[in-house]
Amino acid sequence: MKKLATLTLSALIACAASAQETKVGIGFSGWTGFAPLTLAKEAGIFKKNGLDVSLKKIPQKDRHLAIASGDVQCAATTVETWVVWNANGVATTQIFQLDKSYGADGMVVKGDIQKISDLKGKTIAASAPGTAPYFTLAWMLKKNGLSVKDVKVVNLEPQAAANAMIAGTAGIDAAMTYEPYLGAVRAKPEAGKIIATTLDYPMIMDTFGCTPKFLADNPKAAKALADSYFEALEMIAKEPAKSFEIMGADVKQPADKFEASQKYLRWQDRAANQKFFAGEHAQFSKEAADLLLEVGIIKQIPDLSKLADTRFLK
Repeated sequence: MKKLATLTLSALIACAASAQETKVGIGFSGWTGFAPLTLAKEAGIFKKNGLDVSLKKIPQKDRHLAIASGDVQCAATTVETWVVWNANGVATTQIFQLDKSYGADGMVVKGDIQKISDLKGKTIAASAPGTAPYFTLAWMLKKNGLSVKDVKVVNLEPQAAANAMIAGTAGIDAAMTYEPYLGAVRAKPEAGKIIATTLDYPMIMDTFGCTPKFLADNPKAAKALADSYFEALEMIAKEPAKSFEIMGADVKQPADKFEASQKYLRWQDRAANQKFFAGEHAQFSKEAADLLLEVGIIKQIPDLSKLADTRFLK
């Protein structure tokens, strides 16, 4: 009888703990930089920290719609994308940095193109305006004296864009893509050459953010989200093989292939986050906002001072 009572009490405690878990939907993609979020869920880190997390793969061009509809409360995306979302009336605030690209995003061109300025009048596959690949294209073109108005852009998502190059699709001269799909192009040099990456143009940085309402209503959960991410990075350092296997499985890659793809980026720990938000974030957001306005992706620059809330990094 005593054993039964103990079991009943344990069940009640488990139910109570479950009831206290904060539900949160997160919109993200299969981008290698976001993989520690998958690890935090699959390894039970989110749950341990009192979170009931749903990870939803949503194309970047639609992620703000999912936030606006309430389908998700938080998301992972590039720094400049938060500028676009806020400029378009989707209020969101970044709370921690996920990663920095070190060659994980790039431009692939067909063999007859020698330099970026040769792309004038050519056709380039890239995601829709307001996405990271499109912004990367605009950034690289601007640094080489061109603009998106000097080329024809065909909207293809990163995986499809990489596949188009590998297939030698007629009419597409270049493509914007990222890991793990860029790795597929690296493996087939006949598909084209990688003419530029974020090693040449260090401008892709990913952050995690939520709606102001979610942050106001759930400050403890917001702190738990940040802590969980940093715990996932600690797990990668301590148990790399297991971590790469879990993260690779989410994008249908064996552990060794996933490990290879993550070498082109740097996940950002708590110390790196504190340094980033001390100045670099605001500086980059301003430069990005100016370019977004120039190419017509936004019609006005939002209040950049409201784009980040650093209190959860402590």
